[in-house]
Amino acid sequence: MMGGGGRSRRRGRAPAALPSSTASNQTEHSLSCWYRDCKIYAFNDMIFNLGWKHARYTRAWFSIGVYFSLVALVGISLLLLWDSIGAFHIRGGSVSAWLPNLLASSFSVSITDTPIVIASTILSIAFHEFGHAIAAASEGVQMEYVAIFIAVVFPGALVALNYDLLENLSLFSMLRIYCAGIWHNVMLCAACVLMALLLPVVLYPLYTSGDGLTVMGVPQTSPLSGYLSVHDVVLSVDGLNIRRTDDWMKMLDEGSVEKASSHDFLGGSQSYGATSSGKGYCVPNSWLDASKNLWQLNDKLSCPDELIVFGKFTCNGSIIQSETDIGSAKKEADGKYCLIAKDVVKLKKCGNGWRDTKDDERKCTCLEDEYCLVPVLSPGFSWIEISYTRPYSLECLKQEGNLSSPHDTNNNNGPGPCGGTFVYVGDLSSSAARSVKLCPYRPRWALFLFIADVPYILENCLSCLLHVSAALAAVNCLPVLFLDGDAILETTLRYVAWFSRRQKRVIIKVCRLLWTSLSIIMFSRFLYSMTLYYG
Repeated sequence: MMGGGGRSRRRGRAPAALPSSTASNQTEHSLSCWYRDCKIYAFNDMIFNLGWKHARYTRAWFSIGVYFSLVALVGISLLLLWDSIGAFHIRGGSVSAWLPNLLASSFSVSITDTPIVIASTILSIAFHEFGHAIAAASEGVQMEYVAIFIAVVFPGALVALNYDLLENLSLFSMLRIYCAGIWHNVMLCAACVLMALLLPVVLYPLYTSGDGLTVMGVPQTSPLSGYLSVHDVVLSVDGLNIRRTDDWMKMLDEGSVEKASSHDFLGGSQSYGATSSGKGYCVPNSWLDASKNLWQLNDKLSCPDELIVFGKFTCNGSIIQSETDIGSAKKEADGKYCLIAKDVVKLKKCGNGWRDTKDDERKCTCLEDEYCLVPVLSPGFSWIEISYTRPYSLECLKQEGNLSSPHDTNNNNGPGPCGGTFVYVGDLSSSAARSVKLCPYRPRWALFLFIADVPYILENCLSCLLHVSAALAAVNCLPVLFLDGDAILETTLRYVAWFSRRQKRVIIKVCRLLWTSLSIIMFSRFLYSMTLYYG
């Protein structure tokens, strides 16, 4: 059971874990080889008084949660079933892959964000169990205790209720109690979304946004650590302005060059392949005359380390190959040039691979004395042009002449103390992109740089709480043993009159076995993928 939320109420016989009204005399701790818990009695009267006092409103509130939870139980259970049997796919990916992705999003964080994950998990479980307790109190059922436990290695929590009183309730009242935890987690997700939408308004007096992403941290292991520093502001990627961290991830993921087939290689055995990115630059003829053509070195083509291989780009989107037969390294090098990347990026852009290109706007826009050259990269490598600024650097602040000057706008993205443009050439995977911590907010004044991390922390907390609470609600919707979905299914079946009591027991047992097995398989796959991700 992940994240707790386990119900201590089951139809049929009263489980041994469910105490009677004399539970307050029991020990507060239980210990076994696979289970340990801590029972808390301090909140019993307070929660009961709160729920019973406002019973009229809480019953209406949790009645809405019943209908939502029933729809969610059916939908999520079917999605998990389709995923497991592989019967329904869209674009080559599973429809229900969102559930493992949701779990991965909840825990795919760095070590420094671990306290946020722990706090989000505790808050989500507490709000989940609070929903069960309040719903029970509004029905006149007093809570016996709250138990915090660890079963094997999985933490969790449960609310123990008086079983005899619960049995005397109507079926819909029981559903209100069972569905309350899921409904509360959904409402917690809605609150996180609302707070995230209001965050720009709350932060507006001290922070600005919409003109780039502020770098909050760059690990030494990141491929971009040599280019970006803390408090730099990334303005654009491949000429397209970015305003959200999602834009950054999407642009870098799409920036990788697709793996070329063997016939795309020069001579079939070299390390260079014709790129399909189409990102070109208008290079003067004088540069071509002065550049070093590729030459054979021990039967291999190469450029010095500080130079990049470029090839001529035609209007139809292809790279000009040598008109002679490929018979020697010299002939293979025809039409290829070694140029300095940091000088080339200052030139006018051409080609159809730039993100702000529309139709044929830049394909053939070079002058007569210029050629459109594109970088020739190895398959899987990226050519990513990133523009940035350093508004809080000492040189830039001196240039502006005032340490407390606002930075609402910054159009200086060219070379100089306040910014520049660099090109990253290499294998830039999504994990490398995630390693750079970015935030769309930055202080309006340099004097408030010491609180620059506050928006990033708030965004991380809201995002993590959203994903953890959503994962907890989704998992508890499954008709799995010891989860809310099991009790919801069992109680709902009592509404169905055309099944005998024996048939209902068979249906419940089959559903428990099926979805418990599917859940174990799903979590095994999830843990295996997480092991590969961090391994």
